[in-house]
Parts: sequence; structure tokens; C-alpha cells
Amino acid sequence: MDEQRGPGVGPPRWWRHGPPGWGRRAAERGEGTRWPWPSTVLFTAFVLVGSGFADHAQTGERVALDPQARVLLLLSGAVLLWRWRHPVAVLWGTVAAVLLYLGAGYPYGPVLLTVAVAGFAAVVSGRRYAAWAAMGTLWAGHLLTVHVLYRWLPPSGDDAAPWTEEIVVATWVVALLAVSELARVRREQWARERAERARTERRRADEERLRIARELHDVLAHSISVINVQAGVGLALLDSDPEQARSALTTIKAKSKEALGEVRQVLDTLRAPGAAPRTPAPGLDRLPELVEQAASAGLTVTVEGEPPRLAPGADLAAFRIVQEALTNVVRHSGSREARVRIERRDGRLRLLVDDDGPATGADAGGTGNGLAGMRERAAALGGTIEAGTRPDGGFRVLADLPIDTEEDDR
Repeated sequence: MDEQRGPGVGPPRWWRHGPPGWGRRAAERGEGTRWPWPSTVLFTAFVLVGSGFADHAQTGERVALDPQARVLLLLSGAVLLWRWRHPVAVLWGTVAAVLLYLGAGYPYGPVLLTVAVAGFAAVVSGRRYAAWAAMGTLWAGHLLTVHVLYRWLPPSGDDAAPWTEEIVVATWVVALLAVSELARVRREQWARERAERARTERRRADEERLRIARELHDVLAHSISVINVQAGVGLALLDSDPEQARSALTTIKAKSKEALGEVRQVLDTLRAPGAAPRTPAPGLDRLPELVEQAASAGLTVTVEGEPPRLAPGADLAAFRIVQEALTNVVRHSGSREARVRIERRDGRLRLLVDDDGPATGADAGGTGNGLAGMRERAAALGGTIEAGTRPDGGFRVLADLPIDTEEDDR
């Protein structure tokens, strides 16, 4: 997926047809690898036209351009089309073409531009040692040509080149490699930044997926547990006590409607990410509703302590933890009584949910997804969850949450 880039972020668009290694990574992202036709045509035309002007300026000093020279110039520019796919081969090809051109005594001119472009592409592609070797070969070949072989090479009567010229060539080669290395480092930096942004996006997506999964589990598990109990009551009393059965069915209808509303709210966040929720998220202020719902499922809940005013995220987590703990009592405990105690001390919130047991069924204690979800919610706030059987046979869930309340933030 292409990311939107602001000014100064990531490589410019003209760089997208980059080297083969980058092309493979681009292909994996579905972008493909572009052929650099426009730049290749531009470089080739510049070399041909510029060499023509150099020929006129060096008449009598160097060998005049002939068809063979123009073919060499054309080939040295045309092979640049493959500079990102086969950077090492293209670089050595341009080096060979330039050495042949200079060895034949043709005019000095922009032919060296082809080596510069090919060397830049090779370094940026990560073939730095091959690029250094090729550029060193070019410099050594030029040195050999103008100081040793010039006696036997055209044009006849030519003298050895001054050493100041070699210093200029060496400086040109070093400067080209330095610029290419700088570009390679910057490109690798952009690659790391892009990979880090991709990892961050994947991590955020995973966290959001887990959050939605927890919400759906908590909403559905609690509601379906109440519905299941009430359906059992309704079936048992359908013939003997129709009015009680009607009351159970009424509870099922109300609870299913509430569950559908909460599920719809969760799904709305998927359809419109970032949009404000249509209804406020539940919090500890809805504990009386939980107590009432538990009572309709045959569970008597006693609440001790007053819930503090919490930030929305922390309030939702605390509510879901208590809701899941009570759901586990309904589903996995033989006790029909539960106690919820809320304590606040030293900036920390402690939630205790106890029942007297005994446990029923293989999943007693809620050791499945519900307990895992509670631990994830607590860990997201930097807190802990302890759940286990008490010495007297009951079961306790203890949540310890380091939460800053709204009152503390003022």
C-alpha cells in the first residue's frame, strides 16, 4: 500500500524506479519496477550532442568523431536503461566503452557522464565494492593510456598528459563516489523509516483488532450467559408458571436488544474508524445495571465502595473486568451470591470480585478467553489481574490498576 508522504518525508517520486534490490521490495508491495526511459534518452542525447561540440572544439588535437565513435557513445548511453536492474554489468560496460573511446583518441567530452550515472546507480543499489573497483579501473586505465600507451595510440605525435589532469580525474572519481555513498545512506535511512512506519501501522491494526475482539467477547459472553439462564427458567416454568416464564422471556428480549446495541456500536467503529462513538462507552457508573442483570440470572451481587471518576478508557476497562468476572460466576460457579469490592488507595484502583463456590464444569474460574481478555485490559493500563481459588473453596478475581482519575488530572 502506498503511503501518503509529506514534504521532506521519504524519497522523492523520481527515485521510485530505483535499483533492483529496491525493485524487488517494491514488487512485493505491488508497485513494480519502472524502466528509466526518459532519463536514459536524456543522458544519451546529451552525450551525443555534447561530444559533437567537443569534436569541433578539439579539431586537430584529437581524432575526429567517426561512425565507430558514435556507436560507442550511443551504446554507453543506451545501456543505462538497465542500470537499476543490472547495475554492476552496466557500470563495467560503460567503463569499457569509455576506455575504448579514449584509447582510440576521440575527443574528451561528456562521455564520462555515462560512467558517473552508472557508478551512482551501482553504489545506491548496494554494489559499492564493485563500483569502487570499476571506478578505480577507469582511473588506472586512463592513467595507463595517457602516460604509457599514448606513444602507440592515436592521435600520432600526442604527448603525455600533465599530472595535474590526473589529479582532476582522481578528484572527480572520489567526489562521485562520495555523493553516491551519501545518496545510498539516505536511501537506506528512508527504507528503515518506511519499514518502521509499516511495522507501527501493523502493530496498531493488531492492537485495534484485539481491542474489538475483547469488546465483542465481553458483550456477547455476558449477554448470552444471562439469556441462557433465563431461557432455562422459561422452559422449566412454561407449563407450571406461565407468568414467570413470560418474565424470563421479557428479560431475554431486553438483554438481546441491549447486546445488539453494544455489538452495533463496536461494529460502527470498524465502518468509520476515528469517528466519535454514537453512545458513551460503559463505565463503573453502570454497576447497578450489572447487579440487576445478574439478579435476573439468579445471582445476588453485593457492591462495596464507591467507584471513582475515571478517564473513559480506564472506566471501560474496569467495567468490563467486573462484567466478565460476574459472567464467570454465573457460568462456572455453584454459588448464587457474589461480592464486588471497590478500593482506591495511593492512586491505584483495586477491584475484587468474590464468590463462595463451589466451581462447576471443566472451565471453572473462567480460564479461557475471558480471563485472557481481562489480563490484556489490565496490562494495557499497566495493571495486573490475579484470579484463582480461595482456600475456603470460593473464587476471587483481583484487579490492580494504576489509574489516574479525572479528579487527579485537574
